[in-house]
Amino acid sequence: MARNNYMPNFAVHPGKTLQDILDSLQMTQVELSNRTGMAKETICDIVQGRNPITPDTAIKLSEVFGMSMSFWNNMQRNYEETLARIKADEKLEKELPLLKKFICYSELAKYGYINKTRNEKEKITNLLNFVGVSSLEYVQKTYAVAFRRSKYANLSNESLAAWLRCGEIKARKINTEKFNKNKLEKCINEIKSLTREKPEIFQEKLINICAACGISVVFVPHFRKTFVNGATRWLSSDKAMIQLSLKGSYSDIFWFSFFHELAHILKHGKKEQFVEFENGDNNNLKDKENEADIFARDILIPQSEYVKFLKKEDRNDNYIVKFANKLGISKSIVAGRLAHDSGEWRKFEHLRSRLKFSD
Repeated sequence: MARNNYMPNFAVHPGKTLQDILDSLQMTQVELSNRTGMAKETICDIVQGRNPITPDTAIKLSEVFGMSMSFWNNMQRNYEETLARIKADEKLEKELPLLKKFICYSELAKYGYINKTRNEKEKITNLLNFVGVSSLEYVQKTYAVAFRRSKYANLSNESLAAWLRCGEIKARKINTEKFNKNKLEKCINEIKSLTREKPEIFQEKLINICAACGISVVFVPHFRKTFVNGATRWLSSDKAMIQLSLKGSYSDIFWFSFFHELAHILKHGKKEQFVEFENGDNNNLKDKENEADIFARDILIPQSEYVKFLKKEDRNDNYIVKFANKLGISKSIVAGRLAHDSGEWRKFEHLRSRLKFSD
């Protein structure tokens, strides 16, 4: 037998049923007051829908009319549930214009962060639960860093906020030691050596090394119209998070982004949040971004070594590879640095490798 899924868009107060019973028995409210000891005003308020039927009232009504106590209690509960559902439905209606801004819904569903559905109100409910807010209008306050002014005219702030939320959820699931700056600094050379590995090898190693130092490293797929490479924030005073985009980027860009984020953790305050875009775009924290850039540049290729390297005019492929081996880093990083400094990207394209991550 098919289940009845009828969901009325109106709520009937049990006071109406009470009045119907009184009418059928030709009993006045005054007489009911005399039979139950309830004040006439109380009965009138129940009939008019201004007061609820309490459990105590339900007992008195069941004794007068011979109906079970649960009959009245269930009517009151159903009324309140229907009223709450209608109010919730009205609230969801008001959220519909905000839903249109979350163009990332299909991506969130694709990667399993949220349930797939075509029903717009279900989408809103899913997004509210996902972000952890009571209204989508609060997303801007909750993830204010995603709504900073950007040079990208078609940047989707809502998609960026959702991307940051994905990282936060994943990061909290990673067990880490308490943050230890000294230990982290001692691990930098070990991390640098991972630049020579493929993602299927270095991803887990990078996560484990950083977790032992108090940092959750998370990889989140790139969302359309976010233009983001990475982000940094502190989840607590003892736990930091580095979030990296799974965009199919070049190895040198990926590792530069990682060490850039690492600089924020080592050098900057725990209350600040950083979001790094393609080609750089964070004028609000320009000095700190420049400091992080220099840190990443010099950690990967020490400036003194780079100056010596540049003295040789014929920097052929073998020389580049030899230099990379000497530093214990990927040749892609050296090629990327040369391309960036010279502007000759095509010249070094063949030495720059692209990374393909597992989800």
